[in-house]
Amino acid sequence: MIQDSNLQEENVRLKKAVEELSLLNELSRVINSTTGLDVIIENIIKRSVKAVHANQGMITLIDEVNPNSMFTFIRTLDSGTNHKQCHLNQNILGWMMIHKAPLVVNNFSADLRFSGIKVEEKIESLLCSPLLVKNRLIGILAVFNKKDNGEFTGDDTRLLSIIASQSAQVLENARLYEQEQKKHAFEKEFVAAREVQMSLLPKRLPEIENFQLAAITIPAKEVGGDFYDIIKINDSLFEIILADVAGKGLPAALLATLGKGILCSQVMQHQSALTQIEQSNIILRSSVARKSFITLLIAIIQPTERSVSIVNVGHCFPLLYHHEENKVEVLDVKGMALNLADEIRCEERTLKMKPNDCMVIYSDGVSEAQNIAQEFFGDNRISEILKQNANNHPEIILRKINDAVKLFSKGVSQTDDITMVVLKAVQ
Repeated sequence: MIQDSNLQEENVRLKKAVEELSLLNELSRVINSTTGLDVIIENIIKRSVKAVHANQGMITLIDEVNPNSMFTFIRTLDSGTNHKQCHLNQNILGWMMIHKAPLVVNNFSADLRFSGIKVEEKIESLLCSPLLVKNRLIGILAVFNKKDNGEFTGDDTRLLSIIASQSAQVLENARLYEQEQKKHAFEKEFVAAREVQMSLLPKRLPEIENFQLAAITIPAKEVGGDFYDIIKINDSLFEIILADVAGKGLPAALLATLGKGILCSQVMQHQSALTQIEQSNIILRSSVARKSFITLLIAIIQPTERSVSIVNVGHCFPLLYHHEENKVEVLDVKGMALNLADEIRCEERTLKMKPNDCMVIYSDGVSEAQNIAQEFFGDNRISEILKQNANNHPEIILRKINDAVKLFSKGVSQTDDITMVVLKAVQ
């Protein structure tokens, strides 16, 4: 009888070992045949719940950006139960992050490790195993409530640890692959947005009688929506447009494309800058989301008179250097950005530039460039550089301003496009 009993026990052990091996082989096959992180996690949890006869399970992964925080990725309930979802207590998460070891609790009230700590009433028993990659904790595999009010055993702990060990590297690889795919998608969008942005710029600047011109756009790492253009309306009329679209990335670049198309169509139909703005705003209000807007500055040049008419549409105030007085004036022409309201209000100012007077039109990427102390470059610095270099060609003035911005913001990433147009009156 004893021999038969021993044989029966051995058969049970062998059967259990075969079942475990079959489960582990099946899990290995499934999780190694897919790269989808969600699918991998779901398979790991389902097989873990089945392997140790638990009611439900979950995987919590460590946030790579903030290693001290974790987030639950997926929960899975056994299909044969109606139990509410369980959650890991922050104290349990903390214990796992410190110890990086399996944790089994079959009676919280009697477990001195968690004395005085409240856990959800629906949690009767808990088994956790760390997900380790080269001794680095990447997450926690947890199962809750042994079926039939049972207790998790040493065999359950051993099996869940094997599953966790087998799964951790696969999980990490899947997460890295997913990050790489997101990075690749972002890079494709970045390239597309940059191409759109560059296509908005003129291939070359026109020659304008009695004036010299220079323009520049230096894109930030994250594509914005700055653009400029100098349009020849006829032999006696030219128009400068410098615009800044709210937002970043491909959406901003696409809005800039739409905005420029609308503006240019109005330039061809109306010589009045105010009319161009009013009509452009009507079109944008009917076709663009209300949260999107465009700031811009228009300068219409009459070369023979050396006159410039300025309309400001919620943009940075241009700066005008007066050669005879050797001073810089802030042209505080005010106005609303496009698409902010049905009725747009903008001021217009017409002035005559004398020989060697010089105007700088720029986007907020210049004035709002920051240094490591989070100070802004500001209009005053632009004015000072303009005053010191106004006798030079516009190309040199642009370079001097840009060099000063670079030096000022050294050690800080450029977060916004830098766009400038310099217009200088000459004999």
